Parts: sequence; structure tokens; C-alpha cells
Amino acid sequence: DDASCVVHLAGILIETRASRYESANVATTSSVVEAARLAGVDHIVLVSVLHADPDSGNRYLASKGEAERIVTESGIATTILRTPILLGAGTAGADSLLRGARAGRTTLIGGGRYVLHPLDVDDLSRAILAVCDDLPDGVRVHELVGPEGVTHRDLIARTAQMMGREVSIGSVPTWLAKAAAAVSSRLSGGGMTPTVIDVITSEEIVERNADDALGIELTPLAKTLEKIVAASEASG
Repeated sequence: DDASCVVHLAGILIETRASRYESANVATTSSVVEAARLAGVDHIVLVSVLHADPDSGNRYLASKGEAERIVTESGIATTILRTPILLGAGTAGADSLLRGARAGRTTLIGGGRYVLHPLDVDDLSRAILAVCDDLPDGVRVHELVGPEGVTHRDLIARTAQMMGREVSIGSVPTWLAKAAAAVSSRLSGGGMTPTVIDVITSEEIVERNADDALGIELTPLAKTLEKIVAASEASG
């Protein structure tokens, strides 16, 4: 009952037959806004993604943009944090990274030459705490990415090196990956789709990073990878 700020992080990138963007990304946000109104909450923090846009031709980015529109038009003070791939022990991004590093040989879409700016989940947590204590006048949008740009292929290679492994990285053309994903997703009702491929291969570059504005110090990528590898080794 006495909450003054609500943080909304829920959402999906990979659809299933039971969970679609409209229900998981948009409808949940509407429910949070309605609950916040009823509870008299005066600040909503929405964790969103880079390139979110309600007018995007990409269904995922459009759904995240629609979620942003819902909170910005709610009449409640709003802070939006747009983020890239998140890395931390147990995250989907880290699990995928470890699988690739362990594989010995892995194949990446387009050779994994797109640039990522991975953000440590602990840094996101600090950013959320910082904005919760800073009530905006209206709507405030921050784009927060990790401190280092790295291609996907180099990210896997660096992780493998930390694990004392070698990995050979091959390439599948983006068009072929999309064609295969289109067929498999129609049969399964979800999973990897051309929409998802466009998202995960997009360049994670921002004009101005929000770390200084938020007063947080970003974790070096090497440290983030060390934590992920250590947690993986500790869990067996």
C-alpha cells in the first residue's frame, strides 16, 4: 500500500503460442498503469529496450514502443530506461554466451559482426534505484548501454578464452537465417523469428549514454564476463 514508485520490467522477446507481444509487453503495461493509478503511485519506471518505437515495422520494437506510449500518456510521472543486451549470471544473454563459448564451433548470423554494448545487470539495478529516487517532472527517457562496444563474435571469443577454451566461429547469411526462422516459427507458433533476428543483430549504439546523468559507474565488460564465467564454474 505505501509504494510511491512502481518499476515495470516484465516483457518477452521470444514469443510462444501462449505468450504474445501484445499480451506480454503491451497489456501488462496497461495493467501496471491502472494499478498504479488505483494505488496513488506518483512515479512509474519502465525498463524498455533500445530502438523501441510504436511505429516500428518490427513487431517486438513496436510493442515496446507502445508500452512506452502507455506510460507516457498515463498522467503519472514516468522514467523510461532503454537498455541493450543484459549480461549477468543466469540471464538469457549470459546463458547463450556460455553455450557459444563452450561449443568448440558455433555459427552466428552474419558472422556475428554487429556491435553490441552489453550492460551488466548490476548496473541496471543501480540505475533503477537511482531513478526511483529522482521524481521527474513529466516524462524522462534514458538510454543506458554498457561501457564497451564489441562484436558478437568477439564477445564469444573473449568468453571462451576466459574459460580456457578455443572456439571456431562460422557464419550463416542473415537472409538464410530469417528464411529458416520464418518456417520454423510458423510450425512451432513461436521461437526464433525474423523479427527476433532483426532485434538481436541490430547495432546497440546511442548518441549519449546515461551513466553520468544517473550518477552510476559502469562495470567494465571484462569484469562482467569474469563474473559470468565464475558463476558458471561454481555451478558446475
